[in-house]
Amino acid sequence: MQSRPFLAVSVEDQIIPCIERKGPLTGTELRAELDGDPFLIWKSCLRSHHLSVRRVGTRFLRLDQRVEGFARLSPSILREFLTYSVVGIAGDVNALEHRAQDLSAHIRQVSERKRDLARNIVAEIAGRFGIDWVGDEHLCVMIAGDIVYDMAHDVPRPERSTGKMVNGSDLDLIFILDDRVPDAVMQKLDEAIYKMKYLHLINPSVREEIDYVVKKFGRMREQAAFDTFRRMVACKILQEGMLLYGSKALFQTAKSLLDEYRVTEKLEAMNKEAEQVRQQAEAYLLGEHPDGMHAEDIYLFYTAEESEEFE
Repeated sequence: MQSRPFLAVSVEDQIIPCIERKGPLTGTELRAELDGDPFLIWKSCLRSHHLSVRRVGTRFLRLDQRVEGFARLSPSILREFLTYSVVGIAGDVNALEHRAQDLSAHIRQVSERKRDLARNIVAEIAGRFGIDWVGDEHLCVMIAGDIVYDMAHDVPRPERSTGKMVNGSDLDLIFILDDRVPDAVMQKLDEAIYKMKYLHLINPSVREEIDYVVKKFGRMREQAAFDTFRRMVACKILQEGMLLYGSKALFQTAKSLLDEYRVTEKLEAMNKEAEQVRQQAEAYLLGEHPDGMHAEDIYLFYTAEESEEFE
């Protein structure tokens, strides 16, 4: 976060006339107007009696190895403020509500557009590369991540492996195969998806990141043991996953593993823990660091995956 520094005591005095002049602004718009430290802007907005912050959308569980117990909420505090929040004058309720509704509608539209793109990608993989789908009953494709919560965004960000800029939230796709599907078919499918991933990443008119995994049902049963961080992540993805293509029966059987292994109740407990972690993190950050955030506390404000985007 390399921005022009300004005194914390003067931040609120800069924000109020800006909003009075332009109307309610998102966190991103406010940051651009002030060209200041986003942490100090966030803190000033949340602590002000003259400003009101309206958050839109849904908070949901994410797992983070840097957090004790692994449970944290998504979006991060910074992402939530910049992308999913509107700041207005405390007494101007109508203007704030109207802008929040517009923002919410935009986020839903982005999510639906990305879901449609994901469906088209799966269909294109089947058609363009001539994949033998081995019959619908042996395969299902799920989509997970921000999109399933109607929380996808289109804010440009660098893709982690290449640094290329992509259009916001990635497309998290999970291809599940029946255990009877030959390994050679699984390998061919993986190669086809990878080619599609590369094409969508380098195409300047698309710039979408596809995150995917191909696995057989037996591996999912192993992951349901929920005994390592990676297996916990896999179970969390299965819990939030929505059927995009293929066998509804295979999809429902996969979902049933969550109850069979009592994973659902474990994730519910982690979600409650994540809510407490968020409350504690916000209270701590709002009460500390009058001149800026300490490096050791950055993980409370945004995730490691967001570091390249926000710094």
